[in-house]
Amino acid sequence: MSYPLEGLRVLDFSWFLAGPYATMILADLGADVVKVEAPERGDPSRTAGPFANGVSGYFLSVNRNKRSIVLDLKSEAGRARAAKLAGRADVVVENFVPGTMKRWGLDYATLAETNSRLIYASCTGFGQTGPRALESAFDLVIQALAGTMSITGEAGAAPVRVGNSIGDLGGALYLTIGILAALQARHRTGRGQALDLSMMDAQVALLENAFMRYFVTGETPARLGSRHPLIVPFQAFPTSDGYVVVTAGTEAQWGRLCEALGASELKEDARFLTNTARRQNIPALETELSARFKTRTTDEWLEILRDHEIPCAPIQTIAQAASDPQIAAREMIVNVEDAQAGTQRIVNTPLRFSEMQSGVRTSAPQLGEHTDEILRDWLAE
Repeated sequence: MSYPLEGLRVLDFSWFLAGPYATMILADLGADVVKVEAPERGDPSRTAGPFANGVSGYFLSVNRNKRSIVLDLKSEAGRARAAKLAGRADVVVENFVPGTMKRWGLDYATLAETNSRLIYASCTGFGQTGPRALESAFDLVIQALAGTMSITGEAGAAPVRVGNSIGDLGGALYLTIGILAALQARHRTGRGQALDLSMMDAQVALLENAFMRYFVTGETPARLGSRHPLIVPFQAFPTSDGYVVVTAGTEAQWGRLCEALGASELKEDARFLTNTARRQNIPALETELSARFKTRTTDEWLEILRDHEIPCAPIQTIAQAASDPQIAAREMIVNVEDAQAGTQRIVNTPLRFSEMQSGVRTSAPQLGEHTDEILRDWLAE
């Protein structure tokens, strides 16, 4: 079977996470992603641990399926070669501070003069416009400014960062969507265009529910721990040996939960008759439910809850998730062979197609590994 984006050429100037994660998705879908790296050091993420036989696991995980070319963009010759490659590209991706690519003569307006079909995707912390446009931004900064950290953590405790780099990854996913949309538009018009993606914009978009609640009620959303802001109960409860998460998203599920807990009387309690009533009486409800959940182990409750068709789960560690039979069945953890690091386990793409394929084909490239090959493939036509 073929790959969805087979034949698509992507010239990737991005580094660290947001841009490379987006181009990783394109590469998983079959695009020829050429990673442009600086001489000697390359992408700074190559120096980020942990390491497997000297290879950065960080770099390896988001740069599989790509080819690497070394170009010195601070030199006239390097910039000229980059411009030639851009002339043969379908997509250019970059995440430099706004104005950097223009100083190098590699901005959209310049490159589009010789390649009108070019999709030029810029991914920065704050976009190309606005008072923060020239500020540097990392995931933590985006999570803080967009409001993510203000609603993450336990009530009354210090704000915390979401456990994965949602600021970068949210930007990467929207960047990918934007690139695919621009390619579809090009099928109709024959013309490329520039895409201006702000990580902060993407983070605000992902916080739509929190903003909606603020706009409707005028109340600033706060940290709720594992609780859902609208559905009750919808949270983690302590058991005798750990935790179990339980969701009762409908009144029918709430009724079955009461039966599972051996607490049918709670269904008739005026404080808990409806979701609205339960939201208004959360402390009392948590007291009632927590006392019951603490009487059995997590495994015991999982069996009981599943018998009553209540959505539930244990809170797994990453190690436990890596061994989860569902993840194994979906082939979400695969092996990749790296010339230096050896056999490495890596997270696969979640995309599954009936008529096409996608996924991990090759390990991340060594610095400049494909320079001559790329120049021959792209420029010797």
